[in-house]
Amino acid sequence: MGMRVLVFALAATSIACLLFDFYRLCPMRIFTFAVFLPALVALGFLGLFDLKRGDGSLVRALSIGVLGGLIAAVSYDTFRLPFVFSKEWGLSGFVPTMPLFKVFPRFGAMILGQPLEQDSYSIAAQLLGWAYHFSNGATFGIMYVAMIGNAKVKHWGWAVLMAVVIELGMLLTPYPQIFGIPITARFVAVTMAAHGIFGVGLGLVVKGLAKHRADHNRSVPCSIVA
Repeated sequence: MGMRVLVFALAATSIACLLFDFYRLCPMRIFTFAVFLPALVALGFLGLFDLKRGDGSLVRALSIGVLGGLIAAVSYDTFRLPFVFSKEWGLSGFVPTMPLFKVFPRFGAMILGQPLEQDSYSIAAQLLGWAYHFSNGATFGIMYVAMIGNAKVKHWGWAVLMAVVIELGMLLTPYPQIFGIPITARFVAVTMAAHGIFGVGLGLVVKGLAKHRADHNRSVPCSIVA
């Protein structure tokens, strides 16, 4: 249990970058480089140590969590594409246009210590913002695997619950106000549906990968058990 708590805490530093900035505890620029990146390095070292000295269960669980989180993030963004490009794709008659990707360059600006609102964001801010977005997906995957333990036997619905709870929690933070997002019924419905899809993707991919790995190596569990 101790290792699961440690892995969960290290992975949670990704979303903590935003939360610490929101509540003026530490600027995202400082937290990213002083806490989040070292936490990722620590996770990497834990995986390498397990690979060389352990039974391989930790590194398998970490890889499953990362892959599941990234695939879920792609599914999440794919669902939102018709809303973002509703006008360009000729869908505005029945799909509302919503700037659901507007926060990404702002993430990058926060990491670079630049003004939040700009007329034109740099390529660096764009790339960093998207990289941070996908780091959230990957680390949510790790957090999920650390939370449930043995992914092979736990129901994938727990991932949906986690994704929905995370989004509900974010809506209660200063996130909407800071990024100028109106909390309308339409926005809540779309964002909750998107996070539900993230949860389904995460849960099914993690469960499928855990079963696949277990079938190929029955002596080594795909879970964080220490």
